[in-house]
Amino acid sequence: MIAEPTVTCKSLVQNENLAVDTTGAVNHTVGGAWDENRQKSVRGKRRARKGSENAKRRHTKATNGHLKRGDVEAVTLFEVVTMGRSAMQAVVDDWIEAYITDRDSALLDLISFFIQCSGCKGLVTAEMFQSRKEDVMSTMVEELDESTGLQYKKFLAFPWILTVTWPMDMDGGEYPLTMSGPYWRRFRSEFCEFVSVLVTQCQYSVIFDSYLMDTIISLLTELSDSCIRAFRHTCTLAAMKLLSSLIGVAVSLTVSIENSQRLDKVERTKTSGRRNSQRLERMQRKTTELQDKRVEIENMMDAIFKGVFLKRYRDVLPEIRSMCMEELAIWMKLYSPVFLTDSYLKYMGWMMHDKLPEVRLKCVLGLQGLYGEPVLLPKLDLFNSRFKDRLISMTLDKDQEVALQTLRLLTLISQSGEDVLTVEDYKQLFQLVYSSQRALATTAGELLYTRLLSCPALTVDLQDDVSDHDKNIQLTKARLRALMHFYQDSGLHQHVTYLVDSLWDCAGAMLKDWSSLTSLLLQDTSTGDPGLSAEEQLLVIGVLVTSVRRAVEGPLLVGRNTCKKIVNAREKRAQLDDCGRLTEHFLKVLPQLLSKYSGSQETAASLLNIPQYFHPDTESPQALASLLAEMGALVELHTDPAVLEAAARSYLILCSEETAWHTLARPAMDAVVQCWVNRLTALLREVLQDGNFTADEEKTGEILSTLKKLTAFHNAQDLSAWGLYEHVSPLLSVDIACGGLPSEVTVEALQCVSYSVLWNLNTSGESLNTREKAISQRTQLRTLCEKCLHCLSHGNHSVKEQAFLSLCDVLTAHNYQMHVWGPSSYGPLLYTPHPRLQRVLLAYILEHVFTGAQCTSHSRESCEERLEELHRRRNLLAAYCKLIVHRVLEMSMAAEVFMFYMKYYNDFGDIIKETLSRTRQMDKIESARTLVLCLQQLFLRLKQEQESGVTCSSSVQTFSSIKELARRFSLTFGWDQTKSRESLALIHRDGIEFVFHDFNKKADKSSPPYLPYLTILSEFSSKLLRPDKKTVHSYLQRYVNEQTTSNREECWQPLIHYRASLLTTGAEGEDAVSFISSETLKQQSPVNHSPTVRHSPTTDGDMRPSSALNSTEAKARRSQRASSSSLSQEKIPGVELGSIGRETLPIKVLPEQQSNTNEELDVDTVDL
Repeated sequence: MIAEPTVTCKSLVQNENLAVDTTGAVNHTVGGAWDENRQKSVRGKRRARKGSENAKRRHTKATNGHLKRGDVEAVTLFEVVTMGRSAMQAVVDDWIEAYITDRDSALLDLISFFIQCSGCKGLVTAEMFQSRKEDVMSTMVEELDESTGLQYKKFLAFPWILTVTWPMDMDGGEYPLTMSGPYWRRFRSEFCEFVSVLVTQCQYSVIFDSYLMDTIISLLTELSDSCIRAFRHTCTLAAMKLLSSLIGVAVSLTVSIENSQRLDKVERTKTSGRRNSQRLERMQRKTTELQDKRVEIENMMDAIFKGVFLKRYRDVLPEIRSMCMEELAIWMKLYSPVFLTDSYLKYMGWMMHDKLPEVRLKCVLGLQGLYGEPVLLPKLDLFNSRFKDRLISMTLDKDQEVALQTLRLLTLISQSGEDVLTVEDYKQLFQLVYSSQRALATTAGELLYTRLLSCPALTVDLQDDVSDHDKNIQLTKARLRALMHFYQDSGLHQHVTYLVDSLWDCAGAMLKDWSSLTSLLLQDTSTGDPGLSAEEQLLVIGVLVTSVRRAVEGPLLVGRNTCKKIVNAREKRAQLDDCGRLTEHFLKVLPQLLSKYSGSQETAASLLNIPQYFHPDTESPQALASLLAEMGALVELHTDPAVLEAAARSYLILCSEETAWHTLARPAMDAVVQCWVNRLTALLREVLQDGNFTADEEKTGEILSTLKKLTAFHNAQDLSAWGLYEHVSPLLSVDIACGGLPSEVTVEALQCVSYSVLWNLNTSGESLNTREKAISQRTQLRTLCEKCLHCLSHGNHSVKEQAFLSLCDVLTAHNYQMHVWGPSSYGPLLYTPHPRLQRVLLAYILEHVFTGAQCTSHSRESCEERLEELHRRRNLLAAYCKLIVHRVLEMSMAAEVFMFYMKYYNDFGDIIKETLSRTRQMDKIESARTLVLCLQQLFLRLKQEQESGVTCSSSVQTFSSIKELARRFSLTFGWDQTKSRESLALIHRDGIEFVFHDFNKKADKSSPPYLPYLTILSEFSSKLLRPDKKTVHSYLQRYVNEQTTSNREECWQPLIHYRASLLTTGAEGEDAVSFISSETLKQQSPVNHSPTVRHSPTTDGDMRPSSALNSTEAKARRSQRASSSSLSQEKIPGVELGSIGRETLPIKVLPEQQSNTNEELDVDTVDL
């Protein structure tokens, strides 16, 4: 409810009214209380009170049943708005009766209602307009009286001049249309309903009196043009809904006119003897009257459109713009003879360029309603030609919903006519089937299927004298060829999976017609049918395999956003049915396909993936035996990694103990592996003589192919029972001792041996039941690491890379196994990598990963090759970082990696940041020491480079880049400063000791050689709590005296800025720590020593941050702090900072202090 105005407000308005020459004035509060004008007569007062809303209402008996809500009677129109349509109709009927009796008072009630719905808490004054006053328009103002804190708006609502007065803070507050909660959410719909009911109930009575609608339209026009958002938003909504309701009246009048004209026509067709001239005259008068009323309604609509819509459809408020576009679409659909013209459609086209997606979406949704009506399509031809290009470009809108709805609109447009969209337009729209948004891709798939795969042209060439099965095969073949042409034209020849997923919802029956697809592939070309080309075969097999996977696994694709929903029972049952159907079909057909296409590696690799999706409960021994025989022949024939990997995975599924065919598949696979092992053993026995590798090219090829097969299968399954480590390890020993082993054989041997060790580690908890086996496993692990270490110095790059990856995998697995084994199970003894091995691993990373992303050697490579190279380097770095995270390597080994965080941020920033986060979770103190070591090493390298007088090389980072790296490190500590107190304290302590190492503050007059490091250290000052800053500053004072701090020479500037970062808080501290260029670093005196040894704290004491307090202690300390009592706090053990631990560092910080010291998070990085 709106409060009554104050006496000051009333007097101000009354004084203003006295200055205007009027025949009568009425003051009315928005809350409903009348302020009677002194110039009115007593009779006038009574009449006004009788007609007012807050005085005694008429017909209380008739309306009490509708107005009660919780036994409270509503007395204002504002309260009635939320009571539902039945209460509205009763109150509107009462209001119409009051309007007929005293229209001025009733209209003032309605005006107050609109003002109150805008959230205005003020006073409304109405003054009668006098036409003889020529200067009345000059008094129409909207201003602020700062002396009284009130705002005024005076405007003309014919025949009145209305003055609204309200508090000046209204513009910044909420109003009913923007308030939250269920009550106010319902208010908008009920407010619109009230306007509709008002027009509906008045359409047969007072709406044509040339008084009511003129006043309302004038009121809404003026208030919708206000600079106050509440007035503008509310009254624009009311005006738009008012015009929509008037359209309903105009449509009713149009129907009545058409009925009257038909009756008139029927009457005129009668003979002259039966024709009733009086009835005909009445019909003509009625038709003329209805037409005049429709013209009057159209004039009202035109006044609202020109007075409100034309000013507000470009309003600064997006809600108002969206509202205007939504209502305009409704007007065009409901009253197309007037509004569905090019002069109105242009506003819809213009607003499709709006900068906010909400407005663009309303335009597109409105156009969907228009294009969905076939009778309206002829009026949209010009709009199609003018705005078609804009609609096509909106399919790539950054807002997903706008792009989706625009594509659906274009689908409707394509159905409206064949000549609207050109071939080039369709090509652009069809490309959206590869979109990462599944909803958009699915809609594009529907358009592709409708326009390309279901067009009548495909059925023209079908033969009539063939069976339905053959006709279905012919239709499928025609569709596949059309799909193949599109697939080839798109140029995306590795995205058939996404194409099938986009077509799945609309063309699922065609894609799951595996019988027709396999019939096409097995078609006999000897009958004269040309059959499929090689490209068509690849496409059909790709669609076949992808549809099998899609039917079993669902729409989960890498890179395509889709809502993760729980599969219901119906969908799960459909997946099981499809799985059983495809298993039954492919058990019979797949052997034939493998036999026919065994010569192609790519085709064979795709077909070998199908058994992975078989249903495990299907029993067909004869068909399975045929399939296993073909698979064995295929893996014997090919050595391609893709074929072998697919075969190994399929064998793994078929040999699972959960399947019904386990007893048949396992012996078949064992026989294949045993054949390979026997062959490899015989070959190695021949070529390894006297410790040398003596093999010709043919035998080398046989060894290499056998190793590839065994390695691929060993990767998928445990083949330890065949002793592959013992068979293959002599190859590496010969290569280390004498050399001469081909690099391809060395790579495969390394892989095979590492897989053997990994499987042994994985099963060590079950297989190691004696200490001898545990020692043997440790020896095996040590031997492999030594051989890999030797291979890291190999001349071939592939051998070195494989040795590095094998080392990382084996050491990581060993570390994990050490956490899960029990001492009673004779687990493997601890193996610690040798320091030399750790250094070699680090050197390999520095040489092969951080090689310069901007290197000119990659300038001629294609984009795919550069991406492949980047992917390889990321794998190497991730493998090395896993060794640090799993504690295989010392954490200090990560310092060299952290140095490249900023330099290679785009390539490896996510990996390095995740490593930094994981190390901090492992040990906050050691992680902080690693950051300190990283920054100090960079600083020392730069120092040495500059002292040598040589220009900085590309391998040495500049001072500004080191400073930026420190800033990024500080941002990784996050918002919660209390969690990082120990780490930050250690960083500052080590930094201060690093700078002032062996510096005598009394004797030395020159600055310390490493003083510029304080500028780098100041980047961490913003993360310190205010008490910690004071403590660190006190610790700094131990190394410098007052004479040093007051020195303003250039060489002492870093110290001045560092002290400023500790003494100031918030933005002042950041401004104080200005950038110190590397020129300052160059001016420092040369150094004769390097402080690489950490010094223990002095004997004066320790500087430590205080520990976190529990809630009881915190409350007690707050009460003690309030009474100015002394505190004593516990100290955190473990972080030795110096001798001034007597200063208390409270953990609880006031909000203003916390906001001053918090730093912005590093939000522009990507978590791994």
